[in-house]
Amino acid sequence: MTGASFILASASPRRKALLAQIGVHPDDIVGADIDETPRPKELPLDYAFRLAKEKAEAIAAAKPDHFVLGADTVVACGRRILPKADDEASARECLALLSGRAHRVYSGVALVAPGGDVSTRLVETRVKVRRLDQAAVDEYIVADEWRGKAGGYAIQGLFAKHIISIIGSYTNVVGLPLYETANLLNGAGIR
Repeated sequence: MTGASFILASASPRRKALLAQIGVHPDDIVGADIDETPRPKELPLDYAFRLAKEKAEAIAAAKPDHFVLGADTVVACGRRILPKADDEASARECLALLSGRAHRVYSGVALVAPGGDVSTRLVETRVKVRRLDQAAVDEYIVADEWRGKAGGYAIQGLFAKHIISIIGSYTNVVGLPLYETANLLNGAGIR
């Protein structure tokens, strides 16, 4: 590894666990406090890319001698960006939109190096969900895995039984595309 410290610009325990899965352990974890409001007519992939870069740059501005990794994951139905479900009503709305159809999960990943150079990746995964009846939705709501999750679901939990197919990166849907992230980090000398 290079001499500079490595900071994860995310308070997500999933991202920390995913990095640990590939043997990467940040020297520090600092959540970036940025405005995450989508811009008018902003496409989901542009939104994920912008937020990843803004998160990394916000932390790098305060810690310019460090490598800073920022990431953001967005669940989208068409051009619609689904929220992080923070209450039962928003979770039910997300599940109704996802039921019986395919959607896309986008993750932006940005690595800011000491000196300010930024390397980025954008990853897309297509996920198809079976038609969810009321009993399936109720069961998932009671399980409470949806809370704080983009699109109102966690693929790595109980919701996995409702997934018909995935085209692309599974870890992208969990919250951090590991192949692309590992390549960014390796390219910077972070092992």
